[in-house]
Amino acid sequence: MGAGKTSAGRYLAKQLNKDFYDTDEEIEKKTGVSLSWIFDLEGMTGYREREMKIIESMSSLSNIVLSTGGGCVESPEVRDILRHRGTVIYMEVSLQTQLNRLKRDKKRPLLQGENPQEVLIKLWEEREPFYEEIADFTVVTDNRSVRDVCEDILSWLRA
Repeated sequence: MGAGKTSAGRYLAKQLNKDFYDTDEEIEKKTGVSLSWIFDLEGMTGYREREMKIIESMSSLSNIVLSTGGGCVESPEVRDILRHRGTVIYMEVSLQTQLNRLKRDKKRPLLQGENPQEVLIKLWEEREPFYEEIADFTVVTDNRSVRDVCEDILSWLRA
């Protein structure tokens, strides 16, 4: 969360002349309801099932840039799909930068509790090893513009 996946994905897609998709946006389009509503009604389990179906479907397309939710890597099946069907970029972000970028965000169900910092630390501890495991390339996004981050990614892709 707050690494800039969607912004960078849109920029990269434009630069690479590819179609851009965001899994959360696709879930909302397909269901006709907000992610918050899905979380309220179906919980994390329902959301993850929907997310996996979208990733399974979208990752079979060609000529796309796909931005996934940060927690999708918790599923071994999703990690396997991503690892084998595409190039995975890990957009690394520090806790402080996440907090700064997300402090006013009311759309992220996982951060609506009393202590968002505690939630982010726990999520990082759980997910970071998975990001490292499947990443083809890692780019740090702290204190950097979307353009600068994407120029690093594009340079790596061209090499």
